[in-house]
Amino acid sequence: MAGEGIPAEVACRVLDVSVPGYYAWLTRPPSAGMIRHAWLTDVITELHQASRSIDGARRIHAELTCGRGICVSHGQVELLMRRAGLQGVTGRPTWHRAKPDLIAGDLVDRQFTRTGPDQLWVTDITEHPTREGKVYCAVVPDAFSRRVVGWSIDSSPNAALVTNALGMAIDSRRPQAGTLIHSDHGAQFGSWVFTQRAKDSGLVPSMGSVGDCYDKLIHRQTWRTRDQPEYAIVEWIGWYNQHRLHSAIGSVPPAEYEATHYRSTNTPAPTGAR
Repeated sequence: MAGEGIPAEVACRVLDVSVPGYYAWLTRPPSAGMIRHAWLTDVITELHQASRSIDGARRIHAELTCGRGICVSHGQVELLMRRAGLQGVTGRPTWHRAKPDLIAGDLVDRQFTRTGPDQLWVTDITEHPTREGKVYCAVVPDAFSRRVVGWSIDSSPNAALVTNALGMAIDSRRPQAGTLIHSDHGAQFGSWVFTQRAKDSGLVPSMGSVGDCYDKLIHRQTWRTRDQPEYAIVEWIGWYNQHRLHSAIGSVPPAEYEATHYRSTNTPAPTGAR
């Protein structure tokens, strides 16, 4: 109020704040909490701008906790984004079914073994019930290493859910043109927005029956709130990529298997594989 030209004495009287206390607050150095909030806001703003102002609090929170190892609650991310005037794209894409000539055939034919990363990705949706309603997770694992290279979490199993997961995989891996993205015949994967996102990035859509080449995300159970499975899924993906041993790839974790491949072929690893 005082900053808007209202005399400090009047503003303090209206707000029931002492005038000396107000002036003491003005000269008080920022607290550790205020400094952390300012730093977090800068990081959040950087991530939001990098997503072209598309990502909301859920995606930003996942990037902070899993991508950068920053300990912060989902609620705090929401609060800081609101204070900074940042918000994701909330409008859900209209479900336009792909034209018949855009619906993909089965280019995999149950042959999921590959000789290198980013040759074949598969994608699917898992469902997680909570007392507040269901939470859905779309994942994009690489068939070569079993590594989850993209994911998205939302309260609705729509085209935005699977497209956001695919977008994360594309942004983190930057695959060469010709990478196969294989899904089942779900309406989400046949939507115009998903099909075009794949083709615009040089991916080749394939639709058939998705192979069980990765574990179920987390134990099937009923959670109290939607936040609980979200946290569990993000933590699980980090553990899965770094520590889950796979007999099909020599009983090593996906990240280690990929790192060995890049060293043996003297090939630089993409940002999302480091």
